[in-house]
Amino acid sequence: MTRRFVVSGRVQGVGFRDFVRRAARSHSVRGWVRNREDGRVEALATGDPESLAAFEATLRAGSALSRIESIETADLEDAPFSDFEVRR
Repeated sequence: MTRRFVVSGRVQGVGFRDFVRRAARSHSVRGWVRNREDGRVEALATGDPESLAAFEATLRAGSALSRIESIETADLEDAPFSDFEVRR
């Protein structure tokens, strides 16, 4: 299962992408995360439904310095990833 997450709020300049990478690895999710030009953060994640649900719950809780206002999600066709990376 592959899902796109677009996170709005205070999520740039606060270490949020590294937080997302650590969350993905702890929930056995593969994919990537990047900053968007519009100030949001986008992640594409692949994993089993339970892992993705746990990953999303962690994103919604946010990191210590972030403030999550909303998260848009969309299910996509499965994408093959071997790890989770931070993209520039």
